[in-house]
Amino acid sequence: MNRNVMLFAGVGLLFVLTGFGYSWDLSLRILMYGILSAIMALGVNMQWGYAGLFSTGIVGSVALGGLAVVVVSAQPVPEAWAAGGPRLLLSFAFGIAVIAAAVAAYNRMTGRARNWTVAAILVGGFFAYRAIYDPAVTAIEAFNPAIYGNIGGFGLPSLLAWPVGALFAGIAAWAIGKVALGLRSDYLAIATLGIAEIILSVMKNEDWLARGVKNLIGLPRPWPVPYEVDLQKNAEFLGFAQSYGLNPITTSTLLVKLLYILIFGIVLLALIWLSERMLNSPWGRMMRAIRDNEVAASAMGKNVTARHLQIFIIGSAVVGMAGAMLVSSLGGLVPGNYTPLQFTFLIWVMVIVGGSGNNWGAVLGGLLLGWLWLIVEDAGPTLMGYLTMPLPASALKTHLIDVAPHLRLVTLGAVLLLVLRFSPKGLIPEK
Repeated sequence: MNRNVMLFAGVGLLFVLTGFGYSWDLSLRILMYGILSAIMALGVNMQWGYAGLFSTGIVGSVALGGLAVVVVSAQPVPEAWAAGGPRLLLSFAFGIAVIAAAVAAYNRMTGRARNWTVAAILVGGFFAYRAIYDPAVTAIEAFNPAIYGNIGGFGLPSLLAWPVGALFAGIAAWAIGKVALGLRSDYLAIATLGIAEIILSVMKNEDWLARGVKNLIGLPRPWPVPYEVDLQKNAEFLGFAQSYGLNPITTSTLLVKLLYILIFGIVLLALIWLSERMLNSPWGRMMRAIRDNEVAASAMGKNVTARHLQIFIIGSAVVGMAGAMLVSSLGGLVPGNYTPLQFTFLIWVMVIVGGSGNNWGAVLGGLLLGWLWLIVEDAGPTLMGYLTMPLPASALKTHLIDVAPHLRLVTLGAVLLLVLRFSPKGLIPEK
């Protein structure tokens, strides 16, 4: 226990030193990202640490969580809805009906007739679906594409989007799990990676949904986080800042980040409490038994596939909620930012370094590597500037400073190798 406390104290000291040595704005921004990373790491730890499921589609769950914020909180676009909204819904209903008809035909028929009938339903249904869907999308995207070109959302508070983000990711995980969880671990990794790329491709190319690569900005902040500009116009806040000799602009920026940290921290603590209860319950012991020996667990009467699907959905839902929280804090959805490097590989490294199978280890890994990832990106050019100061001005010196942010990949790899060498089970191993 003392070792764990010292590890968390050491990570906390990193944020304090960043505040004093560089800037408190950067330190708090990194802490915000670290808390969100810790939540994502908790979700991945549930899948891998509890059940041994090797999923590489984490970025897809994060992206679906971000999409939920657009659907729930973005302002509606009545003109776009009037132009193609009802027809778009009709196309979705028709698509579901086609799939249901194909499933029914498959279950009721046999032999070659079944194959030909299912193929005819799917192929014919596809072309009929596109005949309904394409005109609707064209009409929606034609409305003021420079500003809108999308159907908008419901204009509801951003906080409501967080559980919806978990719901979106959970539904997608159910669909993926029904198809892919019967595969071996390496094939499961390939399948989840491919499906995640399909999700990202849809978000980037379907402009009617969230403006695609044109990005969607202006999403509302979660209650009770205010905008810095509004604080700077508030007489009480200005009086408070002046009474303590503080800069209103800097103080408002720090206060907003502190509020985000408070809200995110409450969510993280609630998830840790729930995760610990899950892990230490009979259900958690059953999941670890399945992870350690599927054959023995199946012989004891446990439905391995059903339990895998259950934990796969729960872990994906946690990651999806973190994705919604991230977009709420940024105020915009940028599909191009969802890269497997940052939202799959990095989250996996956090779990491995922190200690898979241990919730506190996942949190520690999220905070530590979240700090490392951003501090090298932000402070790297400054540090490289000091290191190259003796060199004369040249193309080499400029290049070294320009590529300094990419040193985070080298640093990340070095930390991973050191932890695997000296603490193979992570900084806080599974009990």
